[in-house]
Amino acid sequence: MSEVADFLRAHAPFDALELEELERVAAATEAEPHAAGTTIFAQGAEPARHLRVVRSGAVELVLDGRVLDRLESGELLGHASMLSGLPTGFTARAAGDTVCYRIPADVAQDVLARPAGLRYVARSLLVWPRAPRDRGTPHGALDPGRRPVGTLIRGVPVVCAPHTPIREAARLMSEAAQTAVVVDLGDGAHGILTDRDLRTRVVADGVSGDEPVSAVMTAPAYTTPPDRLAGDVLIDMLDRGLRHYPVVSGSGEILGVVDDFDLVAVETRSSFHLRQAVARAGSAEEVAAAARDLPQLVLTLHDARVSAADVAAIQTVVLDALTRRLLELTIAAGGGGAGLPSFSWLALGSQARREVVPSSDADSAIIWFDAGEEVLEGLQGVGAEVSAALEACGVRPDDHRATAADPLFVRSLESWQRAARSWLADPTQEQALMLVSVFVDSRPVWGVHMGSPLADTFRGAADNAALLRLLARMAIARRPPTGFLRGLVVEESGEHRGRLDLKAGGLVPIVNLARWAGMAAGVTSASTRERLRAAAEANTLPGADVRTLLDAFDLLGELRLGHQVEQLRAGAPPDDHVDPAELSALVRAQLKEAFRAIAAVQKNVARTLG
Repeated sequence: MSEVADFLRAHAPFDALELEELERVAAATEAEPHAAGTTIFAQGAEPARHLRVVRSGAVELVLDGRVLDRLESGELLGHASMLSGLPTGFTARAAGDTVCYRIPADVAQDVLARPAGLRYVARSLLVWPRAPRDRGTPHGALDPGRRPVGTLIRGVPVVCAPHTPIREAARLMSEAAQTAVVVDLGDGAHGILTDRDLRTRVVADGVSGDEPVSAVMTAPAYTTPPDRLAGDVLIDMLDRGLRHYPVVSGSGEILGVVDDFDLVAVETRSSFHLRQAVARAGSAEEVAAAARDLPQLVLTLHDARVSAADVAAIQTVVLDALTRRLLELTIAAGGGGAGLPSFSWLALGSQARREVVPSSDADSAIIWFDAGEEVLEGLQGVGAEVSAALEACGVRPDDHRATAADPLFVRSLESWQRAARSWLADPTQEQALMLVSVFVDSRPVWGVHMGSPLADTFRGAADNAALLRLLARMAIARRPPTGFLRGLVVEESGEHRGRLDLKAGGLVPIVNLARWAGMAAGVTSASTRERLRAAAEANTLPGADVRTLLDAFDLLGELRLGHQVEQLRAGAPPDDHVDPAELSALVRAQLKEAFRAIAAVQKNVARTLG
C-alpha cells in the first residue's frame, strides 16, 4: 500500500490529497496487469466503473482503428465515461506489457469531486479524442473546444463605467442574470467585477454599496478575442485561477463574458500534453526536446480532420508556451530579472494573428516600461538568447531580422509609441508602411499585462486617409498568379521552378486586404478572419467580397497545411510551393477560381478608391 500511495502522490490529482485520504485511496486500489496488445476497454462499451492510472508501460487510445493518443505512467483513463455515465468513446489498448492501478468509481469520484480533481477533469477533457469529421457530423457541432469562444457567449454583457456604484452594478447583474459586470475604463482597457468579488470584497469586508465599482474591481481584466479556441481559453482560465473571461472584438467592443461553466464541458484534442511538457521543462534543452513533438501533433490533428484554422490556432498556443517558458528560464538563469525593468515580449506577424503553420518563422519585439536606455543591453541579451533557443526548438527566426535579438526591435514604450506616431504622421517615409503592417500585428505573449500597447497606438488609423490609401495600394499591388485562359502562373526559374507560391500568391493578398479594411473599421491587432468580419460590419469591404475572401482563405489554408503535412511526413522542410500538376483536376479548378476571386476583390477595391 505504501508503494501505491507513494506513486499516486507523485501525480495529479492525487498530489493534492492529505496523507490519510491518500492511504484510503491506496487501500482500495488494485494492480491490473495487461499483456501487450490487450484491450483494456473497448470503444462503445458500458460506462467505466473504475478509474485507471497507468503505473508502468503505456496505453494507446484508439478510435475506429486509428491511434489518437498514448498515455504514459501517471496518466488517467476512463474518468470521462465514469463521470458522465456514457459509453466509452474510444478503445484503450496496452501498447506493451502494462500495469494499471484500478480505483473503484465510488472512491475515484470522491477524489475527482475536489477542487484539484475538478481542475484535472476540466484539463483532461481538452484532450479527449473526437471522431473525425467524415462521419457526417459538422465540424465543431459537438466539439465546443474547437469552436471560437465568441460562439459560446450566452446573453447580453453587463457593462458599466468605473464610477458606477457597487449597488447599481449588482442590480444590473441580477436583472441580466449574469455573474459578472465588465467595467469600461476607456482606451480599450477593461476591469471586471464578479459575483464572487461581491461576496469576498464587498460583503465580507464591509464595503458600502455606494462605493464605485473601481474600488473593488479587478483591473486590467484578461480578455480574449472572439475567434480564439474555447479550449485554449479554458486552459488560460485554469492557469490563472479565473472564473470569467470578457470577450472583446478587434475594435474594442465588449461582446460578452464566458465563464468556466460555459467551457468546462469542452471535449477536444488540443495541445495540453505538449504544453504540460513545456511547462515542466527545467532547461532550454528540455524545452527543445518537448518541442520535437510539435510536428507529430500537427500530423495527428490533420489526420483527425481538424480544420487548418484550428490547427494554426493550436500551433500558436504551443509557440506561445515555448516562448513563455524560454523567457522564464532565461530570466531565472540571469539572476531572476535583477537589473531588468518591467517588459513585455511581443509576438508579431502570423503568431500575433494566431495563424501559425509548420513553415512559419518567429517575428518578435520587446517593449519595456518605466526605465531609461541603460536597460537596452540587458533586454537585447534576453531577446538574443530566447530567439536562439526558439531556433533550437525548430522555430526559425524572421528572414528580415524582425526579432527581439535586433536592438531595433527592443525599445521602451515611449520610443515605440513615438515611432508609431511618426509612421502615422508620414506614412510615405522609408519603411513606414511596412513597419505599420508589422506592428499592427503585435500581441503580448509574456510580461506586463497591458492589452496590446503598441498595436493600440494605431486605433486612430481609421481617420488617417493617407495611410489607409497606401495600405489599400499595398493590398492590391500583389496580384494572384492567374494568367490568360484562366491558367495558373508558376515560377519560371530557381529552386521552385514550375511551382505555385500559395502564401505569396493568395494568402498574403488576403491578409493585406483584411489588415487595410480592418484598420479602416477601427480594428488593430486581430486575426485575418476577425478583421474581415469587422470590415463587413463597418462596410469598409462589401459583405459579398468578405465572404469571397473568407472562403478563399479557408481553401488556401487547407491546401497549404495539406502540402506541408506531406513534407513533414517525408522529412522535408515545409514550404508554400505547390506543384499544380500534383493537384487533382477539381482542386486545380478550385484554386484557379479562388485566385480569380481574390483578384476580382482587388479590382473592386481599386475601382472604389479610384
